[in-house]
Amino acid sequence: MSILKLTGDNIVISTEQNLSVDAALEITCSKLIESGKVEQSYLEAIQQKHKDIGAYYVLAPKIAMPHARPEDGVNEACLQVTVFKNGVDLESEDNGEVYFSITLAAMDSDSHIQTIMALSELFQNDDDIDAIIAANTNKEIADIIAKY
Repeated sequence: MSILKLTGDNIVISTEQNLSVDAALEITCSKLIESGKVEQSYLEAIQQKHKDIGAYYVLAPKIAMPHARPEDGVNEACLQVTVFKNGVDLESEDNGEVYFSITLAAMDSDSHIQTIMALSELFQNDDDIDAIIAANTNKEIADIIAKY
């Protein structure tokens, strides 16, 4: 059984271009805020931390995992997948543009360790990452992620 439980409701495929960092981060949290799983303050905490220390959440070329602390406004442990079809510059000096983002919201610091382990497996599979970025429907993306 997949640890990474995703429904189409938690997946966004964005075709926007030339997004600012703040606008891109808004998209990466949009479904979670809309559904009440995280508060607006969670997004603001990610944006503030970015201003303070830069793109700490860009993990590898093409891949980002925006996240803040549970006390920054997490109501329910959840994930949102965002695919930026045209890439987005999140100001990561080492990794270039981001095409695939998973926003991680955890209720406490321990509960998401298994999720992060499953994600790291996914992040190491370039074929699946490329397939996710190429996917045209939420279902295609959910089906790939369900393998983890």
